Amino acid sequence: MNKLEGKVVLITGGTNGIGLASARLFKAHGARLAVTGRDPAALAAAQEELGSDALVVASQAGDLAEVDALLAQVKQRFGRLDVLFLNAGLSSPAPFEQVTEDQFDAIVGINFKAVFFTIQKALPLFGASASIIVTTSITNQTGTPNFSVYGASKAAQRSLVQSLGLALIGRGIRVNAISPGPIDTNAFQRLKLPAERVEAIHADIRARSPIKRLGSADEVAKVALFLASDDAAYIVGEEIVVDGGLTHVCLA
Repeated sequence: MNKLEGKVVLITGGTNGIGLASARLFKAHGARLAVTGRDPAALAAAQEELGSDALVVASQAGDLAEVDALLAQVKQRFGRLDVLFLNAGLSSPAPFEQVTEDQFDAIVGINFKAVFFTIQKALPLFGASASIIVTTSITNQTGTPNFSVYGASKAAQRSLVQSLGLALIGRGIRVNAISPGPIDTNAFQRLKLPAERVEAIHADIRARSPIKRLGSADEVAKVALFLASDDAAYIVGEEIVVDGGLTHVCLA
């Protein structure tokens, strides 16, 4: 059964990791896709993999002029939007006393401001039944050294999902979130950490995790498919945690 047959889906941050895994799965379920990214090589690879029917756009989530241009392209190509998956994010860890204003503005600009205004600007494209999904993080519940701004921006996303879940359901638009824990993507590589440091982080996560491993992007994508589809028709303003039980350990 194709759960998204004919649905128009926009995935920000859709050229790698969770976003690309979701794009693959959504396509397999009949979705018509638009995805965004920033890296030219990743954009080209995504276009080749997803095919010529997909709209693959270079777009900076934190630039509202680029958001306007992106949504104009979606409207021109597809005429409407059924699912908006706001997955683009920025993590730039630093000790609290070393966080700069530029770093703060960049993280909040992409993780919160862009989410808020992309939803606002996309509203005219939605029909009577639509789904908005926001990728949050378990850091919105667990204190994490060196991730103070990132965690706060993800907590802001979580609050926004709750508020907009109520504000938009009258229009037939469901707003929900996915809160991933440690997922085995290229995120640590983007932080430019030494390989031995990455392995040490992974080993620590495996040791503390009740499930004794990292999650996969495909596992998160399956939750995104659920929230995007009519299977989640009665779920509003919620956040589904996908972390192998790690949050319970951190909060114990």
